[in-house]
Amino acid sequence: QVQLVESGGGLVQAGGSLSVSCAASGRTFSSYAMGWFRQAPGKEREFVASVSRTGDSKYYADSVKGRFTISRDNAKNTVYLQMNSLKPEDTAVYYCVVLRNYCSGSGCPVNYWGQGTQVTVSS
Repeated sequence: QVQLVESGGGLVQAGGSLSVSCAASGRTFSSYAMGWFRQAPGKEREFVASVSRTGDSKYYADSVKGRFTISRDNAKNTVYLQMNSLKPEDTAVYYCVVLRNYCSGSGCPVNYWGQGTQVTVSS
């Protein structure tokens, strides 16, 4: 199976920036669309962003569009999420995911989940 390891989470003040990374095992990384979900306490997991196999196409949730950027480096088996202009409502555990297909929305089928990394935005 594919294993995903997130890193880069932490504490940041509102208006600041943070970048999280996801390293995937195996050499089939380029065969899958990838994405990020997040979950805040008391809320359902929600879609944040996705990127196609080649990196040519991307989707973003309306809540993060214009502030977050998803990218991937297939040679390094890594997907990234750059988060700018962070708000307290961005506080959540962020999960890297392997998608069954390139799609958008919280209903996107997921093949594999990472264990998550905590992002906390203070006011």
